[in-house]
Amino acid sequence: LGILELQYDIDGKQVYPRASVGICLAGDEFDSSDAEELLRNADVAMYMAKRDSKGSYRVFEPAMHERVVERLELQAELQRALELGQLEIHYQPVVRLDERRDYGVEALLRWMHPTRGTIPPLNFIPLAEETGLIVPIGRWVLREACRQGVRLHERFPRTPPLTMSVNLSVKQLQSETIVDDVRDALELSGLPASALVLEITETVMMADTDLAVQRLHELKSLDVLLAMDDFGTGYSSLSYLSRFPVDILKMDRSFLSSEHDESGLAAAIIALGNSLSLDVVAEGIELPEQISSLQEL
Repeated sequence: LGILELQYDIDGKQVYPRASVGICLAGDEFDSSDAEELLRNADVAMYMAKRDSKGSYRVFEPAMHERVVERLELQAELQRALELGQLEIHYQPVVRLDERRDYGVEALLRWMHPTRGTIPPLNFIPLAEETGLIVPIGRWVLREACRQGVRLHERFPRTPPLTMSVNLSVKQLQSETIVDDVRDALELSGLPASALVLEITETVMMADTDLAVQRLHELKSLDVLLAMDDFGTGYSSLSYLSRFPVDILKMDRSFLSSEHDESGLAAAIIALGNSLSLDVVAEGIELPEQISSLQEL
């Protein structure tokens, strides 16, 4: 691995290659007929090395094969989950603390598997990202959430109307179709653009800053609201924050932890939002004392 990480000069350009290595150990009684299985197991170990961290190595263990097989099965099932109607959207309220009334809702994707039960997003969203399935799934979420947003407006008319928040992944933000996907969802449902909040995590925005700025301005031209999700957990600077045309900062739930006194950081984020004329949303409020603390701030 050390040799592979050395710098090379190719056509006048400095290149820094990296390698992921899978290792499978053969016993003393190794037979040439076992070569295919040995290579397969080494390949599985290499796959795990790539998944866990680039530029590392893993030694094959029997449990690895089981995890890879389970992952492949899950991938095949996820490809059909959308057409079989196994994906559902649950809605979490967003509440104004000063008025104690609903401001809107956030759409949360869930996979209701017929035999595995409810599969948490952390178990299938990364898989959808890797395979590219997140783009068609995300397109469906946008359309379904906008459709439900219109139903909310009909059932609970408000001025201003209740908002519908939808998360965008890194693959969606990078997709050439994302602006058209959002525009189509709005037009098909009839939801006012000003009632749709698109949430993008801070780390996604910072992954490719120039592309993120371009995409966010394109989305902003549709008159939707943009939120920076999980704010405070990434590494954005104030100069970058001023470049993003966001309307809302969503404070990560870790700042509300009852185990640590994070009120100073929460106050700083609220003050930052105020100075930039941004709304601030606190995630994961579950206790009365958290409400009281935030109301004071």
